[in-house]
Amino acid sequence: MGQTIINQDVQVYSHAGVSRSVAIVTAFVMKTDQLTFEKAYEILQALKPEAKMNEGFEWQLKLYQAMGYEVDTSSAIYKQYRLQKVTEKYPELQNLPQELFAVDPTTISQGMKDEVLYKCRKCRRSLFRSSSILAHHEGSGPVAFAHKRTALSLSLSPGSQAQCTSYFIEPVQWMAAALLGVMDGQLLCPKCSAKLGSFNWYGEQCSCGRWITPAFQVHKNRVDEMKTLPALGSQTRK
Repeated sequence: MGQTIINQDVQVYSHAGVSRSVAIVTAFVMKTDQLTFEKAYEILQALKPEAKMNEGFEWQLKLYQAMGYEVDTSSAIYKQYRLQKVTEKYPELQNLPQELFAVDPTTISQGMKDEVLYKCRKCRRSLFRSSSILAHHEGSGPVAFAHKRTALSLSLSPGSQAQCTSYFIEPVQWMAAALLGVMDGQLLCPKCSAKLGSFNWYGEQCSCGRWITPAFQVHKNRVDEMKTLPALGSQTRK
């Protein structure tokens, strides 16, 4: 791996303030030498001890690192970050940007290769695609709920885990009416009104113990997976 040499005579100007300039240079060093945020920031501060950036930029650069030093708007990591910022920009949850919502799968005739379509188990209405699922690291299992159920903590064995019983997804266009101006509530099938799950902009806890913020939760036992076959224009139930 080569070594990035930062010329101290080069100046980066930003009308938005010093913090942004520092973030831009740090991102350049990260990208050039494939360094972690911490290492790149350390190199810059060794040359310019006065170089500082705010926590917001630090968080974004760590996100940049997690996405492989690319800005990938289709990444689950990016989507989750964008959702987390919504309540800061739109505290009343009104006039949310359209790009925040995934396209309703009923308006798309075919999906991407190897993509899975999820349908309401009761009425078969298409609800979301696998590309809308926001995967998360498994939590600590039942231990995470011990503070709520004292009896449970006594029966736990070391290393016990709980599987995720729900999908946490990005909001889909059919959810818009239920989400606007409301912090939490139920997610109902737009066709038959069957209860699918719930949403909470402040977050909810997955059955595996992981806290997800914000949370758009669809219970796995309320939907069926349909494997999309683009070449044939058909689907097979899983």
